[in-house]
Amino acid sequence: MDTENKRNSFKGSLGFILAAAGSAVGLGNIWRFPYLAAKDGGGLFLLVYLVLVVTFGFALLTTEISIGRKTKQSPLTAYGNVKKNWGFLGILASLVPMIIMPYYCVIGGWVIKYFVAFLTGQGQAAAEDGYFTSFITGEVSPLIYLVVFLLISAFIVYRGVNKGIESSSKIIMPILLVMIIGISIFSLTISHTDAAGNVRTGIEGMKVYLIPNFDGVTLKSFFGIFIDALGQLFFSLSVAMGIMIAYGSYVRDDDNLVKSINRIELFDTSVAFLAGAMIIPSVFVFMGTEGMGQGPSLMFVSLPKVFMAMGPVGNILGCVFFGMVFFAAMTSAVSIMEAIVSSFIDQFSVSRTKASIIEGVIALVLGIVVCLGYNKWYFEITLPNGAKGQILDIMDYISNNCLMPIVAFLTCILIGWVVKPKYVTDEVEKGGNKFGRKWLYIIMVKFLAPLFLILLLANTLLP
Repeated sequence: MDTENKRNSFKGSLGFILAAAGSAVGLGNIWRFPYLAAKDGGGLFLLVYLVLVVTFGFALLTTEISIGRKTKQSPLTAYGNVKKNWGFLGILASLVPMIIMPYYCVIGGWVIKYFVAFLTGQGQAAAEDGYFTSFITGEVSPLIYLVVFLLISAFIVYRGVNKGIESSSKIIMPILLVMIIGISIFSLTISHTDAAGNVRTGIEGMKVYLIPNFDGVTLKSFFGIFIDALGQLFFSLSVAMGIMIAYGSYVRDDDNLVKSINRIELFDTSVAFLAGAMIIPSVFVFMGTEGMGQGPSLMFVSLPKVFMAMGPVGNILGCVFFGMVFFAAMTSAVSIMEAIVSSFIDQFSVSRTKASIIEGVIALVLGIVVCLGYNKWYFEITLPNGAKGQILDIMDYISNNCLMPIVAFLTCILIGWVVKPKYVTDEVEKGGNKFGRKWLYIIMVKFLAPLFLILLLANTLLP
């Protein structure tokens, strides 16, 4: 039995950093970060985001990793270990990855489909209007790709902390980073002349991305940018999903948490920035500023058109891009599944094999439901924030817009006011390590982070 008494740990801090970074470098960073940056004034969004990373994001990341290492427990059981009668928070925290995993695997399947399309020279077809809609509304193909993506994720988790998560992260993350940097550099070299004779270059697109645009910025619009950046941090740092608690529980007591957290912040922020540098200049060159605010469809509708507009090299670049996105999605899916599997192991004392199978079946069944939501069970519903959505959108709204801010808020209350920040600061300073931002951490977890999360929740729940 792979129970708490036989709990594995990362062999070194590098394995933990790469696994944690791999968790954060997922689909949310690849399409959501560039979309928000383009929508919210480029450099202005980047500036707000960076400030929040080293303050708000740092506080949540430090809290969750410290809880995990101190309790040596998964999210489901860790909160009850921190404070009796707070076990309900562990249930809420575990519900987040349980809800996310099925639809994340569905989207992961979509990524594989596009990778295969460009790999087999069908990029032109993938760029045509209606291709994406035709695929996701199909009754068989999306299910096949869902199963493929889920099986790969489950196999890595089944292999365990060292042979599965740590080993795969050490291979995948360097490859992923090289691919992102390569595409980012290439995007700066391209140019295009539109029908009106206007020439747009990748360098100009990068300026749009980097230089803050204060035109028309009001207090209300700045608040919108602040809320967007705040929400993006959940994706960029994988907090409030139980993931960092699970990964923190595998960190050795003699590892320097301060250095590890600083490196995770740097790695995640760098990749999020590079995602924008990779996508925004390319989209700007071929579609102008109006093509940069496409949201989720940016990856599956707009980018294939951009690749095909590049000529023969577009098919190759599309293949590399969706291969990179597959790696990013896989590392995140593994971390999401690990949060659930480790919870089953700790709560019910089952083997890793059995826990992996149980969660695999749950994710498969709910994943099929998500796929059916685009054909046989299709419907539209208006969400509390005014957006219209299907089954996938409802699950995304519940997990990301509601549960994650609530989990983060209650975690701040637990650590900031119930057990006090000393619970975390002592863990960070274990072994004589210096906690350089200790004062900032205490202010954030007690006062500012709860306030920010109340604002985020209010913005989410009100249309």
